[in-house]
Amino acid sequence: MITRRRMLVATGGFAGLAAAGAAAAQTPTVATQETRGTMQITRGGSQPSRKGPAEYFTGTVRVDPLFQAPEPARASAGSVTFEPGARTAWHTHPLGQHLIITSGLGWVQREGGPIEEVRPGDVVWFPPGLEHWHGATPTLAMTHIAIQEALDGKTVDWMEKVSDEQYRR
Repeated sequence: MITRRRMLVATGGFAGLAAAGAAAAQTPTVATQETRGTMQITRGGSQPSRKGPAEYFTGTVRVDPLFQAPEPARASAGSVTFEPGARTAWHTHPLGQHLIITSGLGWVQREGGPIEEVRPGDVVWFPPGLEHWHGATPTLAMTHIAIQEALDGKTVDWMEKVSDEQYRR
């Protein structure tokens, strides 16, 4: 039977595991070929940030891409930072969207519903086709990770911008 104690002895204890982890962290790309494919690690900061397009966002928004899964997978994710007062336009996702709030204070709203406050650690699910928007509050920035899947190559359907009247509670 393999126990944690035997595993630690075999690997040189926690120090051995830590040293192996530190060596791996210095490698720019780690790939392991097995019968099912290659594992890929994309290092933080290796993909350029981009400004959220004014066509789909109000205010200052930065989008940091995290991943675009290769086919046949269809998931993608990005870390999106909204400066105070910044927000998305109304939009939907053909297969839904998860938001994981990582910092700051934000607002989310679905069509016909109240504006809801979100904080770090909150996870929001927007079902497929639900019209909604999300962004920072008027006085505090907010960052979230957005995860969505593509249907026929499309992850989002953009609509009209959220008006100042709609944005103000």
